[in-house]
Amino acid sequence: MLHLPSRFAAVILSFAPLFFQRSWRHAEVLLIGAILAPGKRTVTSLLQISGLAQERRFVNYHRVLNRAVWSPRAASRVLLAQLIAAFAPDGPVVLGIDDTIERRRGKRIAAMGIYRDPVRSSHGHFVKASGLRWISLMLLAPVPWAGR
Repeated sequence: MLHLPSRFAAVILSFAPLFFQRSWRHAEVLLIGAILAPGKRTVTSLLQISGLAQERRFVNYHRVLNRAVWSPRAASRVLLAQLIAAFAPDGPVVLGIDDTIERRRGKRIAAMGIYRDPVRSSHGHFVKASGLRWISLMLLAPVPWAGR
């Protein structure tokens, strides 16, 4: 298992109650790999950056994402609480909301709809796009080390 500094381990361990103990061991490796991996964050690249490229039972790490019982909403609450504690502990919390359309087709996609494409549309020209609409929430906080 990876040995982490105590401050880093405390952040990672705050996600542990969201998983059962068996799946937490695999989820922990994926979470650490997602933080450390450059480029695309596939399960394979997460295992490679964690030093588990030759893992024989790599399918268990894929199962964390598609079969294990855990709540992405609960994980997002934990993440938002950590981000607020780190970047806006005593200041106002400013949130930004954005939506995007993921263009997908298929009979088995239940939440697919037809939406106005804001990129290709204009005031006089209406363009429809079918797919999934994703809403993202961003914490807008001044980062002290990124000043100009």
